[in-house]
Amino acid sequence: MSDATATEPEAIGKPSKMPLIAGIVLAVLGGGGGFYAAWSGLIPGLGGDAHAEADAHAEAEHGPEVTPLPDIGFVALPQLVVSLGPGSSKEHLIFRADLEVPSTYLSEVESIQSRVVDVLNSYLRALEPRDLEAPSALIKLRAQMLRRIQLVTGEGRVRDLLVMEFVLN
Repeated sequence: MSDATATEPEAIGKPSKMPLIAGIVLAVLGGGGGFYAAWSGLIPGLGGDAHAEADAHAEAEHGPEVTPLPDIGFVALPQLVVSLGPGSSKEHLIFRADLEVPSTYLSEVESIQSRVVDVLNSYLRALEPRDLEAPSALIKLRAQMLRRIQLVTGEGRVRDLLVMEFVLN
């Protein structure tokens, strides 16, 4: 019996080291993951890429990087006054616009400005009063007029139609 009693207290009193080992492994993995996240820039403001820090420093000194404007010019069209037909609550439409044109085609578009004005005048006079008075009228009319202008001037010569004045009175 002395052998049995001597081995029992030793077997019962010995604690397991498995929780301690698991805790150390998890702490090392967590620390390594946190270090990698901060070092690679996944966590903003904590370390990060050296290039990003240099760019931020250069931007602070010289301001943000500015992209150059496209090489464009504008052709101002004369003001058009279109009388509205019967049944309209308004009598006239006053319309003025500019054409956004690449600089290489500026002189070509200016030379056919009369044809552009004719197309706009014809289109605006053919509209019904309800077409002009709708809440989204300007958006639709602008798209229609731009397409007609692009057909007259040729593809790629007019980039946009900028409406400067659109008044119903």
